[in-house]
Amino acid sequence: MCFTTPPSFTSRSLFLLLHLYHQTKRKTMSEKFRVCFCCSRSFKVRASEPPEDIQRLFREYSDNGSMSADHLLRFVNQVQGEGQAGLDYATEVFHRLKHHDVFHLHHRGLHLRGFYRYLLHDVNSPLPLSRHVHHDMTAPMSHYFIYTGHNSYLTGNQLNSRSSSEPIAEALRRGVRVIELDLWPDPSGNGVDVRHGGTLTSHEDLQKCLNAIKENAFDTSEYPVVITFEDHLTRNLQRKVVKMVRKTFKGTLFRCGQENPMCFPSPEALKKKILISTKPPKEYMQSQTVQSTTAPWGDKAAGPIQEEDEESAAVEYRDLITIHACKRGDLKSCLSGDPSRAIRISMSELWLETLVKTRATDLVRFTQKNMLRIFPKTTRIDSSNYDPLVGWTHGAQMVAFNMQGYGKHLWIMQGMFRANGGCGYLKKPDILLSTGPGGEVFDPRQPLHVKTTLKVKIYTGEGWSLDFPRHHFDQYSPPDFFVKIGIAGVPRDTVSYRTETEIDEWFPVWNQEFLFQLTVPELGLLWIIVQDYDSNTQNDFAGQICLPLSELRSGFRSVRLHDRSGKAYDHARLLVRFAFDPPQAFQIP
Repeated sequence: MCFTTPPSFTSRSLFLLLHLYHQTKRKTMSEKFRVCFCCSRSFKVRASEPPEDIQRLFREYSDNGSMSADHLLRFVNQVQGEGQAGLDYATEVFHRLKHHDVFHLHHRGLHLRGFYRYLLHDVNSPLPLSRHVHHDMTAPMSHYFIYTGHNSYLTGNQLNSRSSSEPIAEALRRGVRVIELDLWPDPSGNGVDVRHGGTLTSHEDLQKCLNAIKENAFDTSEYPVVITFEDHLTRNLQRKVVKMVRKTFKGTLFRCGQENPMCFPSPEALKKKILISTKPPKEYMQSQTVQSTTAPWGDKAAGPIQEEDEESAAVEYRDLITIHACKRGDLKSCLSGDPSRAIRISMSELWLETLVKTRATDLVRFTQKNMLRIFPKTTRIDSSNYDPLVGWTHGAQMVAFNMQGYGKHLWIMQGMFRANGGCGYLKKPDILLSTGPGGEVFDPRQPLHVKTTLKVKIYTGEGWSLDFPRHHFDQYSPPDFFVKIGIAGVPRDTVSYRTETEIDEWFPVWNQEFLFQLTVPELGLLWIIVQDYDSNTQNDFAGQICLPLSELRSGFRSVRLHDRSGKAYDHARLLVRFAFDPPQAFQIP
């Protein structure tokens, strides 16, 4: 195994390693909180100590209190389940830590506290450190979950927030691959703006949005970016959009060459390409009445010329579209599909919830060839999000989210797309793509046999005292941390638990194990939320993380926590052990 240095392995993180190491050398610390002008409360705060399981492992994988590179490699192979790791991995770990007082002076090996610091470092992540794309990327695009944004230009709520190109750039840098733009005539009627129609949101110039896509599209991932247009334009303005798109993206703009392709191209074939997805002009224009062929000033020849010009504009606009969006139609016909071509349809989360009750297998069958995009219901004016697993477990490729929002569902979305190197495309598991001999497909509602049990033991945590102000959680005492943990997946697998509350501790110790029986682990994610308990007010947020089970590494792992927006804290983390029983060898799609 080739050792890959994580982005976080910097001088700052090494300073943390040394700082926390010296804290572990003291059994307890004293901390005072002022209650009033003349009184204060003093607390004996536990230092970060290696749990008993860690001490036992160190004794087993060391010699005379010293762990050599060979010892560490044996631990990594046997306990951490990384059989492919070689001595170069252990040697590189030692090299990175050699100047930070975690070794015996004479034995040149890690002592117990040095081993403990290693376990809590970013190099011991629960997910692979490499950003390597390892899924098969040569299947049609309909075989992939795609990281999808909704109203990608909004900076806040759906009612009166600012429209800007900045959130578009930020989303692309985070790996989002589908950007949505709502196109409207500008106040003059001669240009095109991006805004949320029928609201008080401001408008942004379309060209600025296109430039943001061009400049950031492939910084994080080289796989294709899809721009979905929700346009409300005249044909003349559609022609302007065509010119702007062609001029901006030039050779990176993908042109299908087929009006009705039998299937979508693969992500591999579309590397560093921009695709346009919207309804063809006839879908927008068929409800409009035919304009008079007589010009306002009696020029009867102008009518046919104008019609020809508009028809030409429609053809140009149609040719720009790679992924054709079609009208939903009624409940009976929308999922029938067309065997002669691959299409995309969109539906709201409410319509999806209705369909899954009666036509779950039709949804799965439709998404094996066609694209399905889900978008938030219109009442989510606060830019909140919905449960993405409803769409994913039924094969929906584009589960569109408000990336500027917050909350558990967004954390699940972010966690899902940490997989496959963070490239924004995840190959669907075979369970969603296969068809039985009788034409049967996967039904998320049907109970299945348990494939494996995930065992999660939460030992301890640290780092909050460095990431948060001293009085952030409680004005008069250290925090009272507890952990909530659960599975997001098919209904049968969805369950959650919580630890006990550790009172007045910056270095909480839980030592609690939880078991999760999994029937469809390939569609599951493990979520963890840390909170500070408050008896009289709402519990305070202290970090979160969501991990795709398909890439979860067994063993003792340092689980780095993230803030509400999904940005990793510098220091706050948990020490957790993961184990699948029986061991689960996830098939790489």
